[in-house]
Amino acid sequence: MHEVRFSGEDILARQLELAEANYRRLHEKGIRSVSVLGAIGSGKTTLVEWAITRLEREGLRVGTIAADSAGDDDHQRFVARGARSVNVNTQDDCHLDAHAVDHALDALPLDALDVLFVENVGNLICPADFPLGTDREMVVISVTEGDDMVRKHPKIFAQTDLVVVNKVDLASAVGVDPQRLVADYAALNPHGKIVLAQAKTGRGMDEVLALLGFPCTNTQW
Repeated sequence: MHEVRFSGEDILARQLELAEANYRRLHEKGIRSVSVLGAIGSGKTTLVEWAITRLEREGLRVGTIAADSAGDDDHQRFVARGARSVNVNTQDDCHLDAHAVDHALDALPLDALDVLFVENVGNLICPADFPLGTDREMVVISVTEGDDMVRKHPKIFAQTDLVVVNKVDLASAVGVDPQRLVADYAALNPHGKIVLAQAKTGRGMDEVLALLGFPCTNTQW
């Protein structure tokens, strides 16, 4: 029996190949896609819930891939909002990969979707090394996580398109200045965009969606 070994470069190359295949598949169907990353409790799920409601009001059909190590709580929340959703349990893995997304796409009615949100496992480290093939990457952080989140996780913030600083209404209570997060991100990724938001109430959500390429014409939440 021959022992097969894969180097880190081999694994990354394979992930990039699979991610490119996902990207082509989604584009062939005319689906715009967003990867949603962030730590547990940052507000990723709430933000996606708002996006589902907002975009469907604009006449867009929304699908989701909801990833957690176990359970289907987020998946059920998306379904309750009217999204076509697939639940993915990663078990011992702390991230989604392009292969798992490929299988999830098989279970979605792609011809009936305009937009896809891929919510990754709650983690700011592991997902940074695994591209999924989406159009955009968005990282959600909460002021309750402290003002050093960007400095502690430079890799994921250096490569993301958009950062949403969530729960800004709690900033003074937890002693965090959101502008420190803004400055840290601007220094690390001068081409990225950042929005101060309160996903629970919808504050900042129109700006988030516009920056993701979904400008909304109906201004009523």
